[in-house]
Amino acid sequence: MTNKTLDPYTAKAENDNLSPQEKIEGLHSIVKSVKTGMLTTHTASGQLHSRAMAPAGPFSPTQATLVFIANKASAKFDEIENDAHVNVSFYDESSTNWASYAGIAKITQDREKIAKHWSSATAAWFGDLGDGIHKGDQHDPRVALIEVTPEEIRYWYSTRGTVGKAVDVAYSAATGNTAAPGELRTITTAEIQLLNGVQSK
Repeated sequence: MTNKTLDPYTAKAENDNLSPQEKIEGLHSIVKSVKTGMLTTHTASGQLHSRAMAPAGPFSPTQATLVFIANKASAKFDEIENDAHVNVSFYDESSTNWASYAGIAKITQDREKIAKHWSSATAAWFGDLGDGIHKGDQHDPRVALIEVTPEEIRYWYSTRGTVGKAVDVAYSAATGNTAAPGELRTITTAEIQLLNGVQSK
């Protein structure tokens, strides 16, 4: 349990006064700006493995889930089948915005879903093996989707520019106050379910 008396930064930065739609809009702005996240999975021996992956569009205005197109022959699929709990994180160095999705990964080869998220550029990650089967197109049996349904999303949204942050940090250091040049936002399980319900209608 977080001790907010001993962690004044978190206490000051947390903003729980936003609607789920306002929270998802802030989250989407980070993900679309960064474009590539780190998908972290567990090995059977408990090690954590991360790799850079770009979520596949299109994105709906209320979408809380992430979808990745990937090669089913890669090790991450074994890791997800062993333990479906994953994390996906994004960091924008220019703004210091970040986002962390903690959730459950599901593997699917639903051809309608693959067609929805497929783009011609995706083929470059598969290649044509020249056997008439593994052509590197959306019908290639290696192509699968990893759908991450978050249980909780936490993200930091900067509310000040570079100069404003520097001033806040310098002032706080000089006065003994706590710097918080942005907001720490949480999208809860209940809010995610609400947003997913809106999306499915």
